[in-house]
Amino acid sequence: MSGPALYAPINTLKPVAPDLWIADGPIVRMAAPLGMSAPFPTRMTVVRLPDGGLWCHSPIAPDASLFEAVDALGPVRHLVSPNKIHYTHIAAWKRRYPQAVAWASPGVRERAASQRIEVHFDADLEDTAPAAWAGTLDQLRFKGSRAIEEVVFLHRPSATLILADLIENFDADRLDTPMRWLARVGGVLAPEGKMPLDMRLTYLGHKAEARACLERMLAWHPQRILLAHGRCFLDHGEAELRRAFAWLGPL
Repeated sequence: MSGPALYAPINTLKPVAPDLWIADGPIVRMAAPLGMSAPFPTRMTVVRLPDGGLWCHSPIAPDASLFEAVDALGPVRHLVSPNKIHYTHIAAWKRRYPQAVAWASPGVRERAASQRIEVHFDADLEDTAPAAWAGTLDQLRFKGSRAIEEVVFLHRPSATLILADLIENFDADRLDTPMRWLARVGGVLAPEGKMPLDMRLTYLGHKAEARACLERMLAWHPQRILLAHGRCFLDHGEAELRRAFAWLGPL
């Protein structure tokens, strides 16, 4: 195949559960080893809160049709960067929805400044959910990495875990040959997706902190897992979570 395949249709809201949607986005590129540029698909998650406002996790590159579909659901109130490499399109969404609160993940302000990307954040994500969505979404900061810290979420009404890069689960037939090789080396090919190898290595010497966070996530008993990259786990979420983090050792 000539290039990576999209999870079509893109920029389209796809229902997952009541008041919960995903939207698959266009191909994005990240720096890879040996000076390579890795193209891969990405995805955002949208939650409608009890007050009717929308919570948008890792917003993708928008277009007019996506904005129209989102507007039909309700007012956008929250734009969430789950980690410091998921923030690029928040500025575009903030321009469309200036009243929305842009939530910063640990280190994202510094990352944006280093990449010379202008984005304004209004508030910081902590280890517990703010009043704005407490009761609908649980959250925690997944600790232990020396390089990146992700804030993870559980949509309580549907028992759906929402992740960005803690698990990646790429379909081999949707990747070009170099990216398929990188995904195989990184251990992130479906159906056995997990955290990429380079990211796992940043937890060396700090796995106890990560295991404690994993225990909290398992206690949520997720039924499904939505991912920013690759195939989501729509069944057996708790078992898949335990499998994907087996590299941390026994709990």
